[in-house]
Amino acid sequence: MEEREPLVAPEEVEPGEEATAAEAACDLTAMHLTTETDSNSAYAPVCCSLDPSATVVRLSACCHGGAKMAVLAYSLGKREINQYFSIKNAKLLSLTAVVLLIAFHSASRYYGGGDTCEWLLSSGRYLGENVWQPYGCMMHKYKSTEAKACLSQRRVAFVGDSRIRQLFYSYVKIIDPEHREEGNKHENIPFEDRASLVRVDFLWYAEVNNSLKDHLKSWIENMSAKPDVIIIGAATWSIKLHSGSSDTVLQYKANITAIAPLLETLAEDSEVYWVLQDPVSEELLSESRKMITNEQIDMYNGAAVNALKRTANPRVRFLQASRQAAMETIAQSDDGLHLPEGTRSVGAMVMMNAVCNKVLQPIDGSCCQALPAPSALQLLTAGAFLVCGVCFLSLHVLGYQHQRKARPPAPPDVECGEEKKKPSSAVVALSSRGPLLAVCKMGVIMGYFYLCDRANVFMKEQKFYTHSTFFIPLIYIIVLGIFYNENSKETKLLNREQTDEWKGWMQLVILIYHISGASAFIPVYMHVRVLVAAYLFQTGYGHFSFFWLKGDFGLYRVCQVLFRLNFLVVVLCLVMDRPYQFYYFVPLVTFWFVVIYATMALWPQIQQKQANANGIWNVGILMKLLCLLLFICFFAYSQGLFESVFSVWPVSRLFELQGSIHEWWFRWKLDRFAVIHGMVFAFAYLALQKWQLLSEGKGEPLFSTRISNCLLFVSVVSFMTYSIWASSCKNKTECNEMHPYISVVQILAFVLIRNIPGYARSLYSSFFAWFGRISLELFICQYHIWLAADTKGILVLVPGNPSLNIIVSTFIFVCVAHEISQITNDLAQVAIPKENGPLLKRLLALATFLAVVLLLSRDQ
Repeated sequence: MEEREPLVAPEEVEPGEEATAAEAACDLTAMHLTTETDSNSAYAPVCCSLDPSATVVRLSACCHGGAKMAVLAYSLGKREINQYFSIKNAKLLSLTAVVLLIAFHSASRYYGGGDTCEWLLSSGRYLGENVWQPYGCMMHKYKSTEAKACLSQRRVAFVGDSRIRQLFYSYVKIIDPEHREEGNKHENIPFEDRASLVRVDFLWYAEVNNSLKDHLKSWIENMSAKPDVIIIGAATWSIKLHSGSSDTVLQYKANITAIAPLLETLAEDSEVYWVLQDPVSEELLSESRKMITNEQIDMYNGAAVNALKRTANPRVRFLQASRQAAMETIAQSDDGLHLPEGTRSVGAMVMMNAVCNKVLQPIDGSCCQALPAPSALQLLTAGAFLVCGVCFLSLHVLGYQHQRKARPPAPPDVECGEEKKKPSSAVVALSSRGPLLAVCKMGVIMGYFYLCDRANVFMKEQKFYTHSTFFIPLIYIIVLGIFYNENSKETKLLNREQTDEWKGWMQLVILIYHISGASAFIPVYMHVRVLVAAYLFQTGYGHFSFFWLKGDFGLYRVCQVLFRLNFLVVVLCLVMDRPYQFYYFVPLVTFWFVVIYATMALWPQIQQKQANANGIWNVGILMKLLCLLLFICFFAYSQGLFESVFSVWPVSRLFELQGSIHEWWFRWKLDRFAVIHGMVFAFAYLALQKWQLLSEGKGEPLFSTRISNCLLFVSVVSFMTYSIWASSCKNKTECNEMHPYISVVQILAFVLIRNIPGYARSLYSSFFAWFGRISLELFICQYHIWLAADTKGILVLVPGNPSLNIIVSTFIFVCVAHEISQITNDLAQVAIPKENGPLLKRLLALATFLAVVLLLSRDQ
């Protein structure tokens, strides 16, 4: 049987000693905790053993009355969580949830209708003021250039009364925002954009009568005059002119029944939309319109629907989303009949999405958009996963036996360059069936990725930022981080647990930032930019420290790091049909790792032990760092050279996005100094450590009391000063220009505030640290199985309940990220052998594979 994998690791006791609740309580209060975590554990308080008599004395000394009970409840509560909820059980639960959700959504689409165009036109809700969210899909906000591109050489006709004229004006303003509402009220109004050959006409037909019927017939008889899109509707004039007579409703239905065959004929080659009547505000209506009641409007809408839906498969679609939007805003109407401008704009944008999404296929416009056919690379990738699955099942059916092997040791932390401690006992390599199992798991997970973001199985919704959607989840994770507050094994500056914690809380903040759409709020945006810079700072700090202390420039470790960084992204590029640069953080970290490696590995290779023997080598390493700084500045101020270097094939295939390297230039330039800041900080720290100028003992301040207090004061002031500056930013472009030069201020301020006090350096949050160990997978996986439409929207697994949806999708997302981290670890041990001969052969095979992929992608 497989060993239980607890979310919180079991407590350790020395032989002959008992672990009691009193010991745990006193340990927590007296801060005598150690932590043992691995890739299978979540956040794990592990109490160190104490003498029982000492425990009683400590408990009585440190815990009094209610405080004692609170500490006992705190410890026992975490033990209960650990006992009943392991990461293994969490993954089984998430797998069950995925299967049930797939079945539910597939059945609801099959039996209830899965036409996203129908969803767009029929229902939705307001996310905020004038921000409309269609049911189950995303609505793209069209710009003028996009609308002109979609409607070029096409004709759109709006046919109806004054309400349709309102819709016409709002529609035209999407095409030409400067257009003014001109023209006689009860006459036809033409609009034409000669540059883009777009023509939109309003035709005045206040009632459904023979005159309208004759006009529809003329379009059928004269195909050249027939519009490509017809948006039609009328009813309020019929109610008004006949004083709401019940006989008029029957006549209205008869008239629509008469034109229904004409509309169906027109719909064979054109798009025809019948606009259902919006509600009125009866209190605001003038005396001449008092007969237009909501009851009358409902009867007329019902008559129109019954008349137009008589055929088996009606082609005429109904626009009723604007009616639903108007129910919430009609009270803001000036006259009780005509809609406020914001509501009219909702109807116009709905119509633009209905017409143009299938043409332009915007990534954030999932409504009315057909699924693209899988590419050749996607089919080949699916075939490869299928072959691996067949091979694994064949071995299983044939009764192939193997001994259970221990999981390979965790690889280096590729983001910050630190290495985990080697296990005490030798680890046997995975059996030949192990890699197949890992690949099969990856194939199943990639299938889930595809269903989430490339298939019409699950729904998608737009993001909408409010302060509460960002700051309330932020408070939740802070509380959880404090709850799982443990003693660190080490008390050195930026020790292993602390860097994991740092990455963890930063990643959680970035996730909340993405799902809440907080980039719209510039102060939050600027602080998150610092978090990305801090990741790169850790990359420079960690990899420089490793090369400087150990001098291991071997091919094996380089390949391990590159494999861990890029495995998931390469697979996603194949499965999701996206370029490498789309997952921008991985190319960025990979690039800077190669730069750090080249800087340290090129002659002369300098290590700390050489500098200890001869101080001149310190000058040598500083010269290398200076050359790196000049290299960065040279490229930063020579955009033309930068673009020429990265526009050469095959390098361009790695760094281009939509045929341009602008995105890569923006990302690279924005945090260009963060890595070298980390390298310089690592050199300075290790030098101070070597000269014994730091006090890194447990509970000791990092420097003398006076110096520590001064540095702490300066750090707090610097941290707050940057936050005040970021909060005063009004323009992203201007603030981004300053960011590369000043982001290091807040990073260094945080490092000093976190490490100068001895008590702060001795503690860490195991909750944040657990997420930090899978931060790379979390950052990448969010693109498709937490967010949607390539991060433009939100994945909806539980429709109709946004809060429950976030809980369920987050739970599945975290479990998937953790499993991918383990799969990557397993495959890295098999794919990257330590012997140079086999390693070179595999590198050659990998180069051939990547060349084929690049060639196929180039052909596409």
